[in-house]
Amino acid sequence: MKTTINIYMSMVLLLVMSASCTDDFLEEKRNFGEYDDTFFQSQERVDFYINNIYYDYFQSFTSPTASLVGSYNTEYSGLTEEIGGISRYIDPTINLVTADETSAYYGTRLENKLKNEPYHRIRDCNVLIEDIDVKGANLDEEYRNTAKGQMYYLRAIQYFDLMRVYGGVPIVTTVENASVTDESLQIPRASVPELVDQITSDLDMAASLLPGTWSPGEYGRFTKGAALAQKAKVLLTFASPLFNTDWDNNSNERWQAALKAGLDAESQLASDGYGLYGNSAQDWEEMFVIDNTFNPEAITVHLLGNGNTDSFLNNSWEQNIRLNSQGGGNGQNVPKEMIDLFPMADGSRPTAENGYDDFLFFLDRDPRFYRTFSFSGQQWGYDEDPDDTVWAYRWNTHDGTEYYSDNNQMSSPAFVRKMTNTSATNESGFEYSGTDIFEFRYADLLLMIAESYAATGNVGNAVSYIGRVRERVGIPSTNNYGIGNLANKYEALEACLYERRVELAYEAKRFWDVHRWMLYSDDASANNTTCQKLGVEPLNGSKRTGNLLQYNMQAATADDPLATERAAISVNPDAADFEAQLQTLASFYTTNFQLTALPVPLDNVNDQQAFIDFKPNYYVMGLNREVLTQNPYLRQTILWQDASGSLGTYNYRE
Repeated sequence: MKTTINIYMSMVLLLVMSASCTDDFLEEKRNFGEYDDTFFQSQERVDFYINNIYYDYFQSFTSPTASLVGSYNTEYSGLTEEIGGISRYIDPTINLVTADETSAYYGTRLENKLKNEPYHRIRDCNVLIEDIDVKGANLDEEYRNTAKGQMYYLRAIQYFDLMRVYGGVPIVTTVENASVTDESLQIPRASVPELVDQITSDLDMAASLLPGTWSPGEYGRFTKGAALAQKAKVLLTFASPLFNTDWDNNSNERWQAALKAGLDAESQLASDGYGLYGNSAQDWEEMFVIDNTFNPEAITVHLLGNGNTDSFLNNSWEQNIRLNSQGGGNGQNVPKEMIDLFPMADGSRPTAENGYDDFLFFLDRDPRFYRTFSFSGQQWGYDEDPDDTVWAYRWNTHDGTEYYSDNNQMSSPAFVRKMTNTSATNESGFEYSGTDIFEFRYADLLLMIAESYAATGNVGNAVSYIGRVRERVGIPSTNNYGIGNLANKYEALEACLYERRVELAYEAKRFWDVHRWMLYSDDASANNTTCQKLGVEPLNGSKRTGNLLQYNMQAATADDPLATERAAISVNPDAADFEAQLQTLASFYTTNFQLTALPVPLDNVNDQQAFIDFKPNYYVMGLNREVLTQNPYLRQTILWQDASGSLGTYNYRE
């Protein structure tokens, strides 16, 4: 059980304080910022205020596959090769184009009521920035600076997520009262360059005010290095093809700015004790379960708590990806396209020429493969059964009845295990896991720097930074850690994006990489040929494939025909004889199993095979009807219809 209160659980913090102080705070919050002049004179109250904003931003962040502050839904993680299943944004039978069909993330007009929406969160940040030095002048200057630093950071990441979804949006940096008649509040949508200038300015300010590290009791709050790293991420997105029609120019100033920001962040973080955690794949796996204490890999981390108590937010990931046999939520299938993605043990690509066998997919793979996925015959323990070996295969009896080993009805021979805790308890089906979630980690930053080097034509440095990420998990340095000799910047850029798919799998990064590089399809008429230039297959027209691990003979009864034989088999990546264990498992697979297609495809519409179809207008969403109706001065995004049905005129690439 964690003993440190989760800093995001501010509502709970409020309850343990004095009743009068709590009641006053909630009343003032309910009255839309009607704080009296003494409010910011109390450090206790300011702490309440800051923690409440953290809570509003991150209360829904309970899965590593979720993204967008305040919302944190997992929908975007289902739009790439990582997770199968057709949803609205990739459904070939759906064409979303009206103002009623676009994303609602923007929220609604600022109103005199308590709402957890982007511009309400921005307003809360503005209140503290504007008031604390005036009304709280009695407070310690260092305290006031760190309070403002957190607000600048929070405001920046909210605007960044609005930018990723909508392009340019109105920029509001002062406290405004809700009004439908005050024309001074009718702020038009900024251009994307204007918005990026605001975001990076906020992050520079945050970096100037925040400490390099916090005391142990304040761990989890944003730091100077986090602000600089976030700035690098914003500038990398701004330099990418979605927002940069000149991305293919080695001298493009946006790539140069992204590279400088990345190197500045790396330097600051290194001086503050951050870096890649450990020097083995085992360390890499254990890194994700270091809870509530400083972790050098974690640039930003969301703290969660163990147990069924109102004092904590829990992590839903552990429960969702554990198998039925373990008391979990039926597991997360891994599409064949994801299984076939990871490198071989020497870092080379998984091809037949390099020895890859897609039936015996677990042989000779990148060390991270065995920590990202589990599969039948692999040890995947938990508190009550540390040596649990999981099995998920199907067999048929002579009368055609289907049965599944240990009730694990998986649609793939592999299933996600990354970021799980082998010490987690299944007393309540893993429901109350407290494993913290890494939102931004050091390896991500190194790969961002590698990408910026590649885009500026410095292939050697790009390979070197990828090599650092690979070396940490034990991939040998031979042939540039398996990367080979890259001929040009396009191959280097593809290598960077490939490494991100492996290192950052299931961490809510892949969609945003596909998004900023526009990798769903090429469209020369829209100045988008990145797939062709990078040499990658567009995601549109592809599918996520599921397969059953099928016992290759019929069984006489419902009893598991392999129960006795499999008992002696268990592969453990931490074991000294792991390679021999894998060979034994391969023999068992060859003798007993085959892969068979699913009765209904993993990607289907009305039970028929469907293929990914992400429409060009989905890259940058339009504003929804309610926003446009309430704010008629806002222009609709190009390729989306406005409230009257006319096509929008706001061009996010101008």
